[in-house]
Amino acid sequence: MKLIRFGKSGQEKPGVELPDGKRIDTSAFGEDYNEQFFTNDGIARLAAWLKTNQSTCPAVDPSERLGAPFTRPSKIVCIGLNYVDHAKETGAAIPAEPIVFFKSTTAIVGPNDQLVIPKNSQKTDWEVELAVVIGKKATYVDEKDANDYIAGYVLHNDYSERAFQLERNGQWVKGKSCDTFAPLGPWLATKDEFADIHNVRLWLTVNGKTLQDGNTSNLIFKIPFLVSYLSQFMTLLPGDIISTGTPAGVGLGQKPEPFYVKPGDIIELGIDGLGSSKQVAVAYK
Repeated sequence: MKLIRFGKSGQEKPGVELPDGKRIDTSAFGEDYNEQFFTNDGIARLAAWLKTNQSTCPAVDPSERLGAPFTRPSKIVCIGLNYVDHAKETGAAIPAEPIVFFKSTTAIVGPNDQLVIPKNSQKTDWEVELAVVIGKKATYVDEKDANDYIAGYVLHNDYSERAFQLERNGQWVKGKSCDTFAPLGPWLATKDEFADIHNVRLWLTVNGKTLQDGNTSNLIFKIPFLVSYLSQFMTLLPGDIISTGTPAGVGLGQKPEPFYVKPGDIIELGIDGLGSSKQVAVAYK
């Protein structure tokens, strides 16, 4: 199943994208896609409800804006340098354990909303990432059981301001959390949509030029390990996001010289089974 939310920013309604691409409004189900929804086995309950009620759900016009496909996660946990090729392009050592940092939830926007280059930014960068959505409360999870705690997956562009991140001291969170730096979607795909989540392509273009073209088979730390690992240090709540890292091709790693997003740039990205998104960059006003 593919969960969507649609409508004006801050007024989104829940919906579903059907296998034929048609979108329907599931407001009559009576729940938004939030922590409580996932906690109370909402995906299974929604699937059962749709068997009886799908035919009466209103259609969603294809022109409707999409928001992030779920709302108000308690946290976004990100994994740094989780592809060998990306670690090499940045000159970093291959990590012995996952590099963990947080991204503010206020960075979340819809998949096709504008990217606002932050005030005083000179080095806004792109990162296509597969994000995991937690389905139930996870504390001290064994790796062999980790899949039971996953609701699904979502496309994420983990935008980063490299000067804020790397040149301003302290932790990476400052360069990761600016408004509009976490476009999510177009949909949340439940885990049963994937035969092998560790063999899907992810890609990103800037102004039509392919700069990132990778595959999740190259993840250093695989998804069950990450869920288990993080749960040793913090409780993961339903709806929480784990963003699993980016392959090579970010602006910071470009040769012979790095280059970054400028106003008017068009960034498009996608992951097999998770659709694609597009952000147009604008200057902060």
